[in-house]
Amino acid sequence: MSTCSADASSTGHPADFPVKPTLLCLAACLIASGSGLARNPEPLRFRGTYHPPENPVRRVVLVHGFLENGSTFRMFRKRLEQQRVECLVPKLRPSDGRGGLEGLAALLKQDIEAAYGVRQPISIIAFSMGGLVSRYYLQNLGGASRCDKLFTISSPHHGTQTAWLYPTKGAEQMRPGSQFLADLNETQAKLGDMLVVSYHSPMDLVILPTSSSVWDRAENFEFTVLMHPLMLTSDAVLTNIEQRLLE
Repeated sequence: MSTCSADASSTGHPADFPVKPTLLCLAACLIASGSGLARNPEPLRFRGTYHPPENPVRRVVLVHGFLENGSTFRMFRKRLEQQRVECLVPKLRPSDGRGGLEGLAALLKQDIEAAYGVRQPISIIAFSMGGLVSRYYLQNLGGASRCDKLFTISSPHHGTQTAWLYPTKGAEQMRPGSQFLADLNETQAKLGDMLVVSYHSPMDLVILPTSSSVWDRAENFEFTVLMHPLMLTSDAVLTNIEQRLLE
């Protein structure tokens, strides 16, 4: 594991973290808003009207987070398409994970195979809860055999205390110490030699503690970004991903 920081500081493994009620309340507001600060209010039109770039240099699956529908990727998707990257943005439902993250991973697999068959190579860029859904798909549903790169952005690899604020099965699986997270840790060797990169912000109020996004299997980068949803609009974060994706 390596950890890089825009401030040249490193972050260790998650430790016990006393979360104050005021922080939890603020995080609850962010969760309830569905990361609206980064969302374009226009309705999604990813399906039916999407025209992929001709002769794409790479195919990328963008996996959204909790209480989202993929619109948070609008800016990033436009940037990638300008570089001839074909993007697939599945809508995972129900987005609150009430049926469990395993069910969302099965839907992810279904959408990927509907778009690209069962052998077309892909890369995955996943935000927040989407990182755990993507890991389950890669590690337990055979996805690792076709994926060469995985980028997770503000994903709770070791759980988040804010998951106690929501009553669904998926939220329960994102709580620190859950069996789901333990099982993911046990099967991460199935990723093989895949390039894995994880990004986090020390100012994130949704992933608590913020060090939960530090993953020992990944190359880890820390960027000082004001809020959880703004990681998907940070030029520094997106540029770093693009460089590693396209090299």
